[in-house]
Amino acid sequence: MKLGFIGLGRMGTGMALNLRKAGYDVVVHDARKEIAPSHLAAGSTWAESVAEVARVADVVFTSLPGPKEMEAVAEGLLGSMRRGSVWFDLTTNSPTLVADVCKRFAENGISLLDAPVSGGVSGASSGKLAIYVGGEREVFERYKKLLSAIGDEVMYVGVIGAGNSAKLAHNCASFALRVMLAEVFTMGVKAGVEPAALWHAMRQGSQGRTRTFDGLANKYLLDDYEPASFTVNLAFKDLGLGLELAKQLRVPMKFIQTAYDEFDEARQRGWGEHDSRKPMKIQNERAGITIKITPEEVKQTLACG
Repeated sequence: MKLGFIGLGRMGTGMALNLRKAGYDVVVHDARKEIAPSHLAAGSTWAESVAEVARVADVVFTSLPGPKEMEAVAEGLLGSMRRGSVWFDLTTNSPTLVADVCKRFAENGISLLDAPVSGGVSGASSGKLAIYVGGEREVFERYKKLLSAIGDEVMYVGVIGAGNSAKLAHNCASFALRVMLAEVFTMGVKAGVEPAALWHAMRQGSQGRTRTFDGLANKYLLDDYEPASFTVNLAFKDLGLGLELAKQLRVPMKFIQTAYDEFDEARQRGWGEHDSRKPMKIQNERAGITIKITPEEVKQTLACG
């Protein structure tokens, strides 16, 4: 089986080299030919074009900057990939675009799966990557071993586009948390707490001792908010005190103000003595969906470490 890898940027280089390290026959291509030597030294073959990769590879991987580049590469692949071949797009991409391109390739007997990765440049080099895969389950199972040469957490998350939907949910949460944490950190430091002491205090609190997303299993994902471990009323009081301090210090707190407003709405609904996670349910209602998984599903996910 010959593998093709297109896009040898900071992420792609590490992944392509790991496929070669795992013993696979790899042909590579990038718009910048000056990047070829390290791949040739590893035993990969250099291709002069996208079409050349497509003609010889049984499985093609692409790692590209974004949707525009992926769509352009798709044009070169479509006319050259053989029926029965497979394309894994590792790009963080538009789920809608991926689904549209998938339909076109399926008409030519080619399977496309979206498989964006998470772990950064160091993870791409070390193989410590999470890979979120969307597409045909049978194709995923058949080629999962290849993906395991790239990442140590390879997950099937659903139909085509689901991989990118999961990645975007993760990244939006990650980036929003960064700016929210900057808000509360500036408030604490401006109030006179030394940065190192504040960081230590936050790490040792109840939230700091929990993996960021593990807390979702507590009440929210089960859609069961009773009994309350910390009430909406108490959380609303604390948010109000934080905003009062921030106002005194002239520290803007847009994210915390939004949270305060959500908890205020929950109180107006009569949820004051319910668990402080219940305001999360308001967003479910706005989105028009019900989120509820079983305790067994919670256990299975947490058991993955």
